[in-house]
Amino acid sequence: MKILMLVSSMHAGGAERVAATLVNAWAERGDSVTLTPTFSSKGSCFYPLSDKVKLAWLADLAGTRAGGAKAAFARLLALRRHIRDTRPDVVVSFLTNVNVAAILATRGLGVPLIVCERTNPVAETTTGKVWRRLRRLLYPRADMVTVQAEDTAGPFARQVPGIKRLAVIPNPLPAPLLDAPLVRQREAGPRELLAMGRLVSDKQFDLLIDVYAQLAPDFPDWNLRIWGEGPERGALEERVARLGLQSRVSLPGRTEAPWEELARGQAFVLSSLVEGFPNVLLEAMSLGLPCVAFDCPSGPREMTRDGQDALLVPAGDRDALREALRRIMSDAGLREQLGLRASAAVRQRYALANVLAHWDELFDAVREGR
Repeated sequence: MKILMLVSSMHAGGAERVAATLVNAWAERGDSVTLTPTFSSKGSCFYPLSDKVKLAWLADLAGTRAGGAKAAFARLLALRRHIRDTRPDVVVSFLTNVNVAAILATRGLGVPLIVCERTNPVAETTTGKVWRRLRRLLYPRADMVTVQAEDTAGPFARQVPGIKRLAVIPNPLPAPLLDAPLVRQREAGPRELLAMGRLVSDKQFDLLIDVYAQLAPDFPDWNLRIWGEGPERGALEERVARLGLQSRVSLPGRTEAPWEELARGQAFVLSSLVEGFPNVLLEAMSLGLPCVAFDCPSGPREMTRDGQDALLVPAGDRDALREALRRIMSDAGLREQLGLRASAAVRQRYALANVLAHWDELFDAVREGR
């Protein structure tokens, strides 16, 4: 089968990581796969790609890197030519702005199109009004729309009425994590409580630092390490300094080896206000890290099986988060139990082969529909 995958960029990020995982898997099994980043300028691939994946930058195809409406229209025409020339059996697109462009570019070409939301489109606040209107107007023209969690499907269907087919498909667990060694709990400190994500307000790392500050005196052998980069770095560093926690809280930046860094921790915490399907929680659980997560929309409840495989606390509840972290940090037996249960559950439920089989069902459905 010929598959064309469209994604905004291939920088470090959750959508890009999933895109790389999928195109690599499809190419390795024998499909003809083209990956096209659609951003206005050419970049580089943060995640490794198989030699069997054809990489085609839209910036090269359009011959322009300028901004403005004229350049955007030129890129849209170039995308339409690219789809026509590639002649794929199916087009898959990630992210709202790319999805809108893909719907416009495929009109009249007779190519099945699956557009994929990569956050929780009902709860997130970063998509502007114009894109929301375009999404409401154009998504019903796609052959299929996907979201990442069951909790998102109903509210999104009401927000964007008229969608032909709406499917839920989770992110796959990268193949190397299926048999990666599990985290071993240390008998003595120092120990690390880990968080990871873009340093933006929705991740609520400021709240996490405040909660950790309340626990730090009681747990002198536990330090907090927050991996990631973003616009909130300065404010978070000032907060750490104001609390006098420079020796206990570190923000080392972005890592190119996230799984290795997760494997060095003793517990993981997700403090987000909103998520779509938090890859980092899935990866932490797969490595056997005991996890504490806010029950935010959406993903954590589904991924932890309603809190069976992690400590799930009401979203935004600082006191509940503090007490859940206290339980984890003070009880090695609980950490061991949760880690083993989590790894066994997600390695089975989110195995790449299982998710690929689900994708094949979607491909068959949209091709038969055409």
